[in-house]
Amino acid sequence: MTQTQTNLRFHQIEVDGHKESLQLNAAYCIGYTGRNKEKTFLHVKELAGIGVPEPEEIPSLYPVRQSSLTQNGTLEVLGNQTSGEAEIVLIFGNKPEEIYVTVGSDHTDRSLETIDINKSKQVCDKPFAKKAWKLDRIVGHWDKLELSSRIYVNGKWEDYQQDTIEAIIPLQEIKDYLSRKKVSFTNSIVFSGTVPLLDGFKYGEKFRMTFTDPVLEDKIVSEYEIVKIG
Repeated sequence: MTQTQTNLRFHQIEVDGHKESLQLNAAYCIGYTGRNKEKTFLHVKELAGIGVPEPEEIPSLYPVRQSSLTQNGTLEVLGNQTSGEAEIVLIFGNKPEEIYVTVGSDHTDRSLETIDINKSKQVCDKPFAKKAWKLDRIVGHWDKLELSSRIYVNGKWEDYQQDTIEAIIPLQEIKDYLSRKKVSFTNSIVFSGTVPLLDGFKYGEKFRMTFTDPVLEDKIVSEYEIVKIG
């Protein structure tokens, strides 16, 4: 087997009831994607106050390991301060017109985040759902889509996030930013922004994320268990 073949990574998603096999050659996370720039800058200053380095630019692009992508429902982590965030996930397929949308989690080591943001993202795998929507099916009511998450802490589920994606920079702005950063619009996956936490960071045993389309009355739900191995 050649080196190129060895590096190929394939994942399956279900679109309109049909399974699609996708080759994903690159993975990214975009940080600091709040649509309200004033609140975003304030959040940066708040994080700086607890030791998180300020980003060099806003938004910020973080390449992550292809091998970090997972759909298996279990996430192994080191340490006691890792947590997920429900994210819009854009999947660029084998052809430029193949663009899919799903939900994923930018699971991050919060203690390491105070030292190096990119490293804090690299040490945790990146779960994403098996179900996805075609972008052209939902783009006309994009801002009405809703992201939410719940976290399982001390034997009970707690609400963790809940907002429309109007809280995140517009889709065209995301795509323009990816173009400026030379991100390929084929065979790549981008965790493209999250909505605010309801009550700060929490660290639990399970994480459930939901992407809701109230217009088409559809939703994507994905859950994973967080297993501490050290």
